[in-house]
Parts: sequence; structure tokens; C-alpha cells
Amino acid sequence: MHETFMRRAISLAERGRGHTAPNPLVGAVLVRDGKIIGEGFHAFYGGLHAERAALEDCRHRGLSPAGASLYVTLEPCCHTGKQPPCTEAILAAGIRAVFVGSSDPNPLVAGKGIAALRQGGVAVTEHVSESACDALNAPFFHHIRTGLPFVLLKYAMTLDGKTACASGASRWITGEAAREEVHRSRAAAGAVMVGINTVLKDDPLLTCRIPGGRNPLRVVCDSALRTPLSSALVNSAAEIPTLLACCVSDSERHAPYLRAGCEVLCFSGERVPLPELLRCLSELGINEVFVEGGAELAWSLISEGLAQRVQAYIAPKLFGGRTAPSALGGDGISLPDEAFRLKNLRMRQLGSDILLEGEL
Repeated sequence: MHETFMRRAISLAERGRGHTAPNPLVGAVLVRDGKIIGEGFHAFYGGLHAERAALEDCRHRGLSPAGASLYVTLEPCCHTGKQPPCTEAILAAGIRAVFVGSSDPNPLVAGKGIAALRQGGVAVTEHVSESACDALNAPFFHHIRTGLPFVLLKYAMTLDGKTACASGASRWITGEAAREEVHRSRAAAGAVMVGINTVLKDDPLLTCRIPGGRNPLRVVCDSALRTPLSSALVNSAAEIPTLLACCVSDSERHAPYLRAGCEVLCFSGERVPLPELLRCLSELGINEVFVEGGAELAWSLISEGLAQRVQAYIAPKLFGGRTAPSALGGDGISLPDEAFRLKNLRMRQLGSDILLEGEL
């Protein structure tokens, strides 16, 4: 029974994906006598928290939440931010029991929310469907614990491991269903990142093209500032946030990009330092970065321990070609035992393609 109501809370929380960062995804359900009498979720950053939204929904139904049980995917907050403490709202409403999925690692909460409820006489049960609730907020938890965004690395390849033909042609490796899933991942991320070689080869737009989807910040790792002024990214920068990370300090080189609407972030050295770039993105309130290529950037993130998850879209096609590119570049490893292994593998079929996903 508890898991059923928590599953509903999780599904509600998912509705806020892509809109709540740097806040977490949270869903809440009010239950009395085995029936849902109110429900809500955190819909956008600065908006009502899930618990308050559920209480409001209950009252809009003409019902009283007094004596009800509350199922919430994340420990209720007990501090004032954009919204007042949810613990106060729960206590004021006369909720008798709270079932919590995940503990909140945010130092401002971190057990204090549960303690406040218990001190107020509310019966609190922790760890309900905990693994599913933890998975919901993996990017938020990583961001809180490390100060860096969660990095999701995606690539599409053929069954023989090619990301393009020997000629360089790559559109399209996967089918429509897989490409639609990629757009959902873009919509969920705070930023989408590519390397300069991907820009030069594919001239991508990197927008979200699904109904209701939002465009993330577009980030190009471009140490020598070679992004063409005629590129789709630069030409759309006035409408869609675009950041060029480079190691060129010449302000005259920056000027045309700035006029086009790009932001230019300059680092010292000859190569953009990825940890520093990620730290800068974190300071912008970005919890999750969706990396779409290319091979050199992908290998750098993996080998430097900066990627947390890999999504490999595998198409039932064979390209062949000894010079055709693969998903990862760099120097690679010397021995099979040195391989980076994925954990917690999940597999889904999307049309005729397979999505294989796992954590590093």
C-alpha cells in the first residue's frame, strides 16, 4: 500500500523535470482511509513545494487534510528559501503521519525536517521506496554532495560501434523514437554540451523539439575559439542561451560572438579545464549537463572521472570502415582489465533501437 502511494508521488514529481533546478524533483500525495484526497508536485523553481501544493489541492477539493497521511518523495524542508518551510505547513494542517522516500542531503535540511515533524508529534516513516526516490533526484544529490553538475554522456552508434560512416555522414543512425528520447533528455538537463569538433562537423542546433520542452543552455568546449560565426548555434544565440568556453583571452576575438548573443567564458592555459567549467556551470544553478559529443570530449570526461552516467543508443545497423569514428576518442586504455565498467544497467527498446544506460 505504501509503495503504491509513493509510486504516485514519484510520477507527479516527474512532471517538474527540467523546470525545478537547482531545486530537486518532489511529489506528494495526501491519503485518508486508503484514498487520495490531495496531490501535488514542485512544478518550477520558486513555485510551491510539493507538500504545500498537495495541501492546497486537498482544500480545493473541499476536504480537510487534518488527520491524513502524507507521502512525499523527499524529506520536507524546514528552512525558508523561495518558499516557507514545508514542515510548518504540515504541522499546521494536522497531518498525523508522513512517509518519506529520500533523505535530503542539503545541509539546510539533512534530517532536520524529519526531526521537526517528530518533535511536532507527527509519526514519520523513512525509506519508503527509497531507491526509486533516490534515482529521481540523482543529479540534485550529486550536485549537493560534490558541488558539480551531474554529467550524463550520450552517444548513438551502430551495432559495429560506429558513430558515423567513414565519409563522416551520421544522419541518422537511430530512428525517430530514439531521437525523441534524446530531446526529452535535453529538456530535462540544465545544459547540453558538445566539443568543437561536433560543431564543425555537424553544425548542430541543440534545441529541444518536443511539445512543451524547454531549451537548455548550450555549451561548446572550444579551446581555440573556432566556432564559426555562421554556425546554427551562433545564429540562434540571441534567442537561446549559448556559452562558448575557450582559452582565447583576446577581447577582439570575443566581440562578434558577444554581439551575436553568445556568452564567452575564458580560461587560462591551452585547453578548457573541464572541472573548472563544470564548477562554473554549477554556480549558474545547473544540476545536470547532457553531453552529446564528440569522442574526445566524451573520453576526457570519463577518464577524468567527471561523467556519472552513460546512455548508449544502439542501432541494428553495420557501417564498417576502418577509419569510421567510434564513440570514444583519446588514448584509451592499455588492457581490458583497465576498462571503465557501467553499473546498474538498464535496457529499453525504442523502435528498432536499443538504449543501454548505466552509471560509471
